[in-house]
Amino acid sequence: MKVHSLSKREIHDVTNHIIKNWPTNSIGSVKNMQAYVIDGNKRLLVADSLLAIQLAPDLIIPHLAHHDLLNHFASVQVDMNAVKFVCNGANIMRPGITEFGTFKESEIVLVKDQIHNKELAVCLSRIDDVNARAMKNGVVLNNMHHVGDTYWEMKKTIRI
Repeated sequence: MKVHSLSKREIHDVTNHIIKNWPTNSIGSVKNMQAYVIDGNKRLLVADSLLAIQLAPDLIIPHLAHHDLLNHFASVQVDMNAVKFVCNGANIMRPGITEFGTFKESEIVLVKDQIHNKELAVCLSRIDDVNARAMKNGVVLNNMHHVGDTYWEMKKTIRI
């Protein structure tokens, strides 16, 4: 695994992308940032006030281990029968969703379990919450990062 510090320009680009695409005031000032390269363009971004995953140059999502940051994002709850599928990387289907937050199409949405309210996955919405509520079946959220995936395991090996 390659690790490198980002230049001031790279940090500026990353934080500007986050400010445009994440909820208001979700991150503070970032002075130093390291990138743990996973493969190709995928990397884990680590700073004092940030733990995120860059999946593509234009797609940065929060890491599930950064609980303070996750409170800023919309979420849905899934029934306990859906948990094992979500934790294996499955997309979130309408029948499994028991409770909706408010979100728009192509927005970052968290998936939580129904009983413990623990974060299971970070997803991108395919449609907004209003249309999702009206659906009877079909995919509502694309699973981008979930408990037990490569990014989850990688976080265990680095000191933050």
